[in-house]
Amino acid sequence: MVDGAAAEGASRDRRGELAEAATDYVLEHGLIGLSLRPLAAALGTSDRMLLYHFAGKDDLVASVLGTSNERSIAHLRLLPGAASVREAVLVLWAASTEGQLERCQRLYLEAAALGVFGREPYAGMVRRSNQAWLSALAAWLVAAGCPEAVAGRAANLLDVAMMGMLLDLPLEVEPNAAPLAQSVADLADAVAAIAAGTQGSR
Repeated sequence: MVDGAAAEGASRDRRGELAEAATDYVLEHGLIGLSLRPLAAALGTSDRMLLYHFAGKDDLVASVLGTSNERSIAHLRLLPGAASVREAVLVLWAASTEGQLERCQRLYLEAAALGVFGREPYAGMVRRSNQAWLSALAAWLVAAGCPEAVAGRAANLLDVAMMGMLLDLPLEVEPNAAPLAQSVADLADAVAAIAAGTQGSR
């Protein structure tokens, strides 16, 4: 009984390790065209062993998306504290355009594109990931001074607008051009206005 429990725990640990390593791989190579054999080779294992720890490719992909979203939330919580809601938006934008958070956000956008017509496991994981992200984002805005009563609304606007900007960013000829900077500033003003109660609901 003890040996069986120990083996089960070891299997869970190994699954977690593989999920973390697979997430690193997918963040570098993307989801489109993902194949188990090259992934397994990069992880120093075989596709058969991957299928021992995961029910199939869909289960593995779901684990990767979940792991990436957990990393995004952890990164959000580690961002420097903002003195105002407006500053919080600017801090998040800067973090979302470089490093770990940028890669995780890109993976989310890729999964959302694959799931837009209901394709699984992308559609379901994107919905669940989005719920967890929005909850963490609302809490982060509250920490910057946003009233809890409107934090969900502010987080929704911030997330939708920022994801649109991130989607367009690779297509920009001059990513740091003035129009984009102005759009980010306008978004920061709009989210701050919701927090301040100066932007009414319709």
